[in-house]
Amino acid sequence: MSSRLPEPGADERDHSERLLQHVRELIVSQGPLSFAQYMERCLYAPGLGYYSAGKAKFGEAGDFVTAPELGELFARCVANTLRPVLDALGDDADFLELGGGSGAFAEAVLKAFDTDGPMPRRYLILEPSADLRERQRERLAATLPPAVAARVAWLDRPPEQEWRGVLFANEVIDALPTTRFAIREGEVYEEHVALSGEGALLRVDRPADALVAGAVRHVERDLGEPFAEGYRSEVLPQLPYWMQAVAGTLTHGVMLFVDYGYVRREFYLPERRDGTLMAHYRHYAHSDPLWLPGLNDLTASVDFTALAEAGNSAGFGVAAYLPQSQFLIGSGLPQAFEDAYLQATDEAVRYRLAQEVKRLTMPDQMGERFQAMLLARGLDVLPLSTELLAADQGGRL
Repeated sequence: MSSRLPEPGADERDHSERLLQHVRELIVSQGPLSFAQYMERCLYAPGLGYYSAGKAKFGEAGDFVTAPELGELFARCVANTLRPVLDALGDDADFLELGGGSGAFAEAVLKAFDTDGPMPRRYLILEPSADLRERQRERLAATLPPAVAARVAWLDRPPEQEWRGVLFANEVIDALPTTRFAIREGEVYEEHVALSGEGALLRVDRPADALVAGAVRHVERDLGEPFAEGYRSEVLPQLPYWMQAVAGTLTHGVMLFVDYGYVRREFYLPERRDGTLMAHYRHYAHSDPLWLPGLNDLTASVDFTALAEAGNSAGFGVAAYLPQSQFLIGSGLPQAFEDAYLQATDEAVRYRLAQEVKRLTMPDQMGERFQAMLLARGLDVLPLSTELLAADQGGRL
């Protein structure tokens, strides 16, 4: 691994070794793990995985910065777009956030709803990490008015009863355990993680099962040509099942996904022949997912065409798809910035606001790398702003 990465401390190395031993035991007992199984263990193994342990993950002290960590402008724009949906659905509309992170988004969006209304009946957070859940609980209890904080509840699983409202997911799809595939002599292989004779982790290819091979062949058919020999990338064959699980009971409302990724024909460009998999450690990105497992956030870019297909299969239609910069502008970012700027108490705050807007919207920052997709179901009228609808690029999907 490159020496440019920060040196982990002794406690970090000990933690990684415990997870590594867990992975070794799994491989010894059941054979090589698919890369998706390995990634799931690295991120979510209870008490050991990246999102399940106590290490700081978000913000300057963690490994990466998400849009809600930059300030409140992102959440205010999301509130602007989803407010008319909540208003149209009435008093029984809920807000469901998938993966609450540090709680920064929930804090900011609930403050926005509290100021301008309407307030969702309940603000639900589906958070698999007990550690993050506790951090969210403490943050919201300390920063929100008691009556607002009382609307927040945490879920262990998606709602099982039918409900109405909005579902929001920021940088969630990129963290779903991804399948890695490779093309060898025209056949589809799946990447696995095995052990060397010395007990070290190594990546190996094995013939893909019918589910993975079928998902890859579907992509090839949609692209109109087969992948080249040696091409390697990612695919999420479980995405339609995941979508049905998390959103199948949402009968009336809108889902908003924000993540980094591409439409399918850009995701699988010939020159992107080793996929999009990345590891993130202390604000450094690298390409070795086997390096100190448990200390890195492992992610893959999102195929937004696949996300649209999964939404369609669950009964939703694509309402809008556009880069984050255009989504935020169409959601009132100029006015939100102006209001915050005028209320700022000193030049340092105004400078931070300007930097926040740049990071959210500049093409070389989050503005073009991140995309927003709105999916809707059960609404007679789609209450989205004309600016947002005018910027829609759904035809690119």
